[in-house]
Amino acid sequence: MSCGRAVVSNPRLRKQQISLGTFPASLRAPADPGWADALRENSPDLSAASPMARWQRNVLVLALLAIPLGFWVDADATAMFIMALLTPAFLCVALLRAAALVDSLRTCAPPPTALPANDDNLPFYSILVPLYREAHMAPVLIAALDRLDWPADRRDILIITEADDAETREAFRVAIVNRPGMRILTVPAGAPRTKPRALMYALPEAVGEFVVVYDAEDEPDPDQLQRAYRRFLAGGPRLGCLQAHLNIYNPHGSWITRQFTLEYTALFDAILPTVERLSLPMPLGGTSNHFRRTVLEASGGWDPYNVTEDADLGIRLARQGWRVSMLDSVTWEEAPDTAAAWFGQRARWLKGWMQTSLVHLRHPRTLWRDLGPRTFFGFNVLMGGVILSALVHPLVYGYALWKVSTGDLSLWPPQGWTAVVWWAGVANLAFAYIVGIALTALATLRRHDARLAAHALLLPAYWMMISFAAYRAFADLALRPYHWRKTTHTARKQRETGQRP
Repeated sequence: MSCGRAVVSNPRLRKQQISLGTFPASLRAPADPGWADALRENSPDLSAASPMARWQRNVLVLALLAIPLGFWVDADATAMFIMALLTPAFLCVALLRAAALVDSLRTCAPPPTALPANDDNLPFYSILVPLYREAHMAPVLIAALDRLDWPADRRDILIITEADDAETREAFRVAIVNRPGMRILTVPAGAPRTKPRALMYALPEAVGEFVVVYDAEDEPDPDQLQRAYRRFLAGGPRLGCLQAHLNIYNPHGSWITRQFTLEYTALFDAILPTVERLSLPMPLGGTSNHFRRTVLEASGGWDPYNVTEDADLGIRLARQGWRVSMLDSVTWEEAPDTAAAWFGQRARWLKGWMQTSLVHLRHPRTLWRDLGPRTFFGFNVLMGGVILSALVHPLVYGYALWKVSTGDLSLWPPQGWTAVVWWAGVANLAFAYIVGIALTALATLRRHDARLAAHALLLPAYWMMISFAAYRAFADLALRPYHWRKTTHTARKQRETGQRP
């Protein structure tokens, strides 16, 4: 047996070689490719590889046929019926944001927690970094990983590259010279070529008791591993995953980056902490997820067929009874600075949320049993409410503009049941706008500055862009469900502003 295979088949030897700094820097194809399909094979109903349930297809087909037919027969009655049906759902989304706003007003940012001195008996911590066409990111990424406060002989960093990406592999091979605990893993060609497939392929090679995922552009706080480890120790055995706060180091690059920063700040500094407080399922962000290794494996790991494997895994952990908590640490990321880059990324995210909703609602009774009534309701508000809001938002304005442009004001003033529906919808929209803008401005003011927070007034335009991306996501779900729209990063690594939450 060759040394390379011995490294693969003997975890104890792997740890010894990492500690001694003798681990081979490049591993070509050591892992079992079957790991990538483990979830689909073992739990097909929890994988996006499986088709929609029959009832889901029937509902979708019925909606796609009934809505156009309804507008053709009686557009006004159909519009009012849809508004009556969806207003309660949208109100629930707005109420969740209102709860986050109240929480933000009640609490102030906690001071940084003092960490005890380093423990001489710290466990191995595996850091998985999946990459594709990121050769230019090698210097800044390796520098960010070098800054992590964790003993080098207990740090297991896997740089995961694709088989056809020799340029990235070579750039990182040079960058990790004389850096113990860093190694390169090459994922063999195969489908689907997605980030979660790469992660699933690499997981058997990781030796750590704890596992974290970072992206190419990430700049985690240097003490993040220390904070995560001590939070796991204090959180008890049912704490399976920690989500670090994510924020943006290039907020002033363009209008897109400013709006993206506002959105991220509200989500990770306000909304997700409220989701945790309410014990609702937490859809994870795509990076800085810290796991107990045993929990990650027991849950089935990442779904290679879901393009937001993070959100899906967060829901699956909740179904299995594991707690997911926010971590008092920040990872700084790069926001896409052009509309094209943003649009592709957002369409992928929304497609993944659609996949996640379809997967977990494949058997609603089972989901109800796994989560319980309140958490089941919260899941539908978080996932379904956001998706429906994005899809319906432009239709409301489109319908109103159509009525005005044609001079058809037959619904004005509204009367009878249409008056109730109309004014409920208008009040709900105004409430959602006010709460969303106020929440975002407050969170941004605390994290960044007043100049950036003022841009929250432009959020309605940004929300409309999200709606257009949602329609692209819907088309991609039908035509290219497993296609991964890659986001291109730059090597610019300058944090413009920000502070610990």
